Amino acid sequence: MATTALNQEAQVVLEALKTQQKEMKTAEIAQITGIQKDKISKIISKLKKQGLVYSPKRCYYKAK
Repeated sequence: MATTALNQEAQVVLEALKTQQKEMKTAEIAQITGIQKDKISKIISKLKKQGLVYSPKRCYYKAK
């Protein structure tokens, strides 16, 4: 799964998840990236469908 198919904000979110190397809530991701929380939720959904992100427990996300 190439990250080149992702838009810039999705790449930023994915990089934040990779560099933090921990499970994070959307609010934490929003704080790190500067992207609005509601937008983070939409981006996370797309990244999950692409198999780049998973949810180890409810409301937490981590890069694969």
